[in-house]
Amino acid sequence: MTTAPARSSDRRISPVFLGIAAVTAVAGWATWTGFADNPGVAVFLFVTAAWIVSLCLHEYAHARTALHSGDISIGAKGYLTLNPLKYTHALLSIVLPVIFVIMGGIGLPGGAVFIERGRIRGRWKHSLISAAGPLTNVLFAVVCTAPFWLDALDGVPDAFRYALAFLALLQVTAAILNSLPVPGLDGYGVIEPWLSYRIRRQVEPFAPFGLIAVFAVLWLPAVNHVFFDAIDAILRGLGVSADDSYWGQKLYRFWDGSQQVPSPDGFSR
Repeated sequence: MTTAPARSSDRRISPVFLGIAAVTAVAGWATWTGFADNPGVAVFLFVTAAWIVSLCLHEYAHARTALHSGDISIGAKGYLTLNPLKYTHALLSIVLPVIFVIMGGIGLPGGAVFIERGRIRGRWKHSLISAAGPLTNVLFAVVCTAPFWLDALDGVPDAFRYALAFLALLQVTAAILNSLPVPGLDGYGVIEPWLSYRIRRQVEPFAPFGLIAVFAVLWLPAVNHVFFDAIDAILRGLGVSADDSYWGQKLYRFWDGSQQVPSPDGFSR
């Protein structure tokens, strides 16, 4: 099988991604400086834009790993440009994850890049391609929580602190949920190469419904409480308190109520 030769434009960062990154930077500046009259609006724009950036990097990690594993068609598909409009399912990859964040504060990237698995040899390579996305969310979570576990929050405005905490919560939930061994999620993609052909064929019809099943289960109050208790425990281990992430989500959902920014000592400012 032959492919078109690689072009520099196949790997040039997309203006769309640069625009999203610019929105993240400007909204982050507005959150830090208190420039916006309503801090919730700045937090909403900052977290949403940063979340979309992380979605793009998640899919880029899949694509880049696939390229180095043998799928040389990745570049021609535009996946290396970080342009979310190039994804095979922009609705699943960008729109739905943002809606889930707005509705319930849950981060989960959807399926996006199409990888020609037939070009790739070796089960470990297939597993690594699937693992690359969640590992990117783990790295993003580490970056977001670094000021907390490094005790480097002196002088950081409260609104920005809470925004970082909520963004970290999204990255942790994305990493955990997407690592579940459920068909359609990356966790299943990690173990799939090691399953027998018969099992893979039996499971294949359920792949389109894996994401729906996960969220249906999370709507059960008992499961929801256990899940978010686990998330809170992980965040506490990274120095992020439950109050930090709670107020981050409260500010993010600026349309729900008061936008007074509570200080870490419990007093509103």
